[in-house]
Amino acid sequence: MKLLLGIGGSDDSWHALTQTAERAAEAGDSLTVAILENPDSEMSPGEIEEKVERTLGEYDLEADVRHVEGDPGAMLVEIGDGEGYDQIVLGGGQRSPMGKIRVGQVAEFVVLNAETSVTLVR
Repeated sequence: MKLLLGIGGSDDSWHALTQTAERAAEAGDSLTVAILENPDSEMSPGEIEEKVERTLGEYDLEADVRHVEGDPGAMLVEIGDGEGYDQIVLGGGQRSPMGKIRVGQVAEFVVLNAETSVTLVR
């Protein structure tokens, strides 16, 4: 399976990275990690890439790591749909105090607009 993982440096995205890397290593999936612009992240894109590379190394997994500029949701949809990915993976989906799932703006955009299957890792 050809997977595209969007990551912006949030706790949710790190969790999605470890879960996706573990699955890709076990299943022999092809993984691309798209480092997205996230003004809320305290990490620079370079620091995010270093942490991604370390995490991938823990699973002995080679993956294409690329930096994506522009609107994160729109770019993930464009890459996922336009480059033949089987699945777009994103972190997200916390539960509200009432038990409802809340997704972030990027995840919502991708879920509503991608033709490619989307998986939210919570």
